[in-house]
Amino acid sequence: MADPQQQVRDWLTAYGSPTACAAHLLCDRHDADATAVTEVHADLSARTLTYGELARRSTTLAVALRDHGVTAGDHVATLIGPGVDLTVTAVALWRLGAVLVPLSTTLAASAIDQRLRAAAARAVVCPTEHHPKITRDGAPWTVITPDQTPHDDTPVDTAATGGDAPFVLLYTAGVSGPPRGVPVPLRALTALHAHHRYGLGVRADDVYWCAGEPDDPNGLYYGLISPLLAGHSALHLRAGFDPELTLDVLETFGVTYLATSPTAYRALRSTTKTLPPGIVVRRLASAGQALRSDTVEWALGTFGVGIGDHYGQPETGIIATNDSLGGPLEALPGIDLHVLEPVADTPVAAGEFGRVAVDTASSPALWFTGYHADPTASARRFSPDGRWYLTGDTGIHDPTGRIRLSRRDDEVIITSGYRVGPYDVESVLLEHPLVEEAAVYGVPDPARGARVAANVVLAQGAQPTPELADALTTLVAQRFAEHAAPHTLNFVPQLPRTASGKLRRNRLRAGAAQ
Repeated sequence: MADPQQQVRDWLTAYGSPTACAAHLLCDRHDADATAVTEVHADLSARTLTYGELARRSTTLAVALRDHGVTAGDHVATLIGPGVDLTVTAVALWRLGAVLVPLSTTLAASAIDQRLRAAAARAVVCPTEHHPKITRDGAPWTVITPDQTPHDDTPVDTAATGGDAPFVLLYTAGVSGPPRGVPVPLRALTALHAHHRYGLGVRADDVYWCAGEPDDPNGLYYGLISPLLAGHSALHLRAGFDPELTLDVLETFGVTYLATSPTAYRALRSTTKTLPPGIVVRRLASAGQALRSDTVEWALGTFGVGIGDHYGQPETGIIATNDSLGGPLEALPGIDLHVLEPVADTPVAAGEFGRVAVDTASSPALWFTGYHADPTASARRFSPDGRWYLTGDTGIHDPTGRIRLSRRDDEVIITSGYRVGPYDVESVLLEHPLVEEAAVYGVPDPARGARVAANVVLAQGAQPTPELADALTTLVAQRFAEHAAPHTLNFVPQLPRTASGKLRRNRLRAGAAQ
């Protein structure tokens, strides 16, 4: 086996080449008879797609998309759940050199509209059931329904966009502003492949299931893209999470590798005492939230294997892993991870606390260079000299050279596996005529990881009532997303602020803990 660091350099040469082609790397070069996707439904019925079928169907759809005016470089959104249709659509877009903008079907119409406008989307591909969520009158995008799209028989030339061109634009929850678009260049496949092989350790004979929505970094990067890159098969469930259904899928389809959220593992723990005899899982993985020790101990006792903990961000993909509960994180090949002093951009000594950062000069697998159309937010991600990518997290430099995470510095709320930006929820609450101010924050929750909480200052003369609290919660569910609706909503006379007027979110959390 090649040295991992050399393998990363070799991948970067291939995936970063000026002639790199996404459709070739993710589909066409693989065994046509090998299974690419298994899509499972709530009744345990399934349909499969081979790499050969994926090549043919994506080529047919690419012709149809081209006939709708989609060309290289266009941002095209999808409102499709994980599975066969999303995979075909993604590869079809990449054949044209277009940029995939994946959106979750759980988003409300206003949240979808905001992302489409921010991305300057050229088109939206979605089934008819989601058409009511998409603005049409006067909108600059075309709505395309794949199974109702006529096309001619003119062949389509597969585009070779090169490694620096983006092939995905992923919107991720922001803290002090709207969701930020993360452009993912084709050379980012280097980092995704490194985690698939060296972090996750997925084998060709695994029945691999990485659960997650298409706009979730883990669901996108390691549920959709990295299996295609490796030529492996991926399982996708077209149904909401349910512990009993999860066990049925594991048994019926012989899943050997499960990667899902800590929230899902906690739900399984609360309902599962013994496993059906047909479940034989080789590995378990998790990312996105801290794992509780009792959850890992339950997994060891129930599945016979622990849960690998994986650390990363939408801007980087997974960059470090840890297979022992509470142990230090080890950086993946191609990533040089450090802890910097709290203020100065210099590494701390072993055992000292500081800011977790990546050395850009010695990290060939680091691909992020900035957000879409947001230079101010982009600049905050790097040290002034560009040497360090600043994760926004803090930790301690272990004597072995590994990192022990201390806490997250950012305020994104991860609830039941979903990333919720306070700004999104606050913006909806402020639409209500009786709301003067609103502040949203996360509160630890043993089942969800965190629950969404909101403190609301009412307009002069407005009265706090349970009915108003219910109305505000419903407003968020309808205007943004059900998973973002506050579980706790407090009416307060004022919000804690600094002398300059900046909101003190840490005071909000501290007050909730009392």
